[in-house]
Formats: sequence, structure tokens, C-alpha cells
Amino acid sequence: MTIDKNVPVAGGMGGGSADAAATLLACDALWNTGLSRDELLRLGAQLGADVPFALMGGTAVGTGRGDELSPALAQGQFQWVLALADFGLSTPAVYRELDEHRVRHLADINPVRQPRVDSGVLQALRAGDPARLADVMYNDLQAPALHLEPGLSAVLELGEQNGALAGVISGSGPTVAFLAPDLDDALELQIALSAAKLAVVRATGPVHGARLLSD
Repeated sequence: MTIDKNVPVAGGMGGGSADAAATLLACDALWNTGLSRDELLRLGAQLGADVPFALMGGTAVGTGRGDELSPALAQGQFQWVLALADFGLSTPAVYRELDEHRVRHLADINPVRQPRVDSGVLQALRAGDPARLADVMYNDLQAPALHLEPGLSAVLELGEQNGALAGVISGSGPTVAFLAPDLDDALELQIALSAAKLAVVRATGPVHGARLLSD
């Protein structure tokens, strides 16, 4: 089996999980095991916390390890521009830094409670409104990722100076994801970031999960 991998290794975009989901689906078809959707999701969760979402696709709220999924209603599409780094960030290292970050800022951070999705995020998704979504986007791993790689701050600033509604570290980094108002703005942002010698790709979401294609 050969995997044509286009998502950078350790890029914080779930590329390895997507590869695992595709491989799991391919093996099910190749071996004609006829697993149900729930069985595939259960096996995917054993491979990695993000694998079930890569199988499911769409828009979902993840709880537990991130593998307990509930579909979320989203209208329309959102335009993203991703600035890729020429280095990787270790996910375990970023999580360790998050623990240390919370200790350092214990007096300023509210106690960590059961994770939940901000209602503003769900409302923005239901409305299909990128401006509203930009106002409520955040990532707890952004501060530790920036502490490990301070240069990513300049990338965030550059994107927001060139028309992005908001920028956020993707996952554990180092990829930076910028939300654009529409397709035209996304194309202009892509050109601006490319002119700054950054490796850039454009993406539209939400999208389907792993699926079989026929020639």
C-alpha cells in the first residue's frame, strides 16, 4: 500500500489521522470485511483520537479524547488559508508546555473544567457567518505553541494585516490557519502570503470524511 501524503508531518492538521482513516477504510474494502460505520469509528479511535473525525467528516463536536463525536449543524462553507511551516512541532511537547503554561499563569487562568464548545461558535456555524466565527475562534494550544516557536506570531500578524478575519494556530501547530471572509479574499490572502515566501494552501470546509473513489 502506498500513501501519497500531501499534509506535512507534525503540521498540526491531523494529516496522520486522515491517513489512518483512509487506510482503515481501504483495508475494509480490500478485505471485504463489511464493517459497519460504528465498528470503523471504534477501530479508528484505537488508532488515534482524531481518526474517527477523519472518517466522519462534516462538522462535529468532539469530547472525551476528541473521539466521541456529535454532529454539529453548519450552513454554507468557510474559506481558509493555511500557512505551512518548514518545521514540525511535537504534539506531546506542546501539551507538556500547555501544562507548564497553566502552572505559570495559575492566577490568571480559570480552573480547567469539563471541556465544552462555546455557544458562540455553534451559533456562527449554524448561521454560516465567518465574521461571527472569527470573533469566537480560539485554541488553548496556541499560547504554548507560540512559546515554543515565537516566530509564528509574525505569521499570525501578517495574515491579519492582509485581510484575514482571524488567524489561529492549527491544532498543536506549527501550521497557522486564517479564516477569510469569502473566496475572493482567500485568494488575495493566499497571494499575499505566498509573496512573503510562505508555503500556503487554500482549503474550504466543512468537507466529507474518508471515502472510496472509483476511476
